[in-house]
Amino acid sequence: MIQTKFNVDESQAHFLSNYKAYGFKDKSSMLRTAIEHFKKEVELENLRKSADLYCKIYFEDNELKELTDSAVSGWPE
Repeated sequence: MIQTKFNVDESQAHFLSNYKAYGFKDKSSMLRTAIEHFKKEVELENLRKSADLYCKIYFEDNELKELTDSAVSGWPE
């Protein structure tokens, strides 16, 4: 694993010092889990924004709606 140095404020340091109470073996594993959680949240938000944009484009583009409708016509319900 790569090591890095960073600064935290006092309340964050206190929170990290309680790593055992949260079921972690050390502060590093707690921080890695928090980073992964945040990363997933950011990726999910980006996915939501992308879906919203595709939805907006779809509903504003009549040709795209017609193309989509023609592609699914004849498919079983």
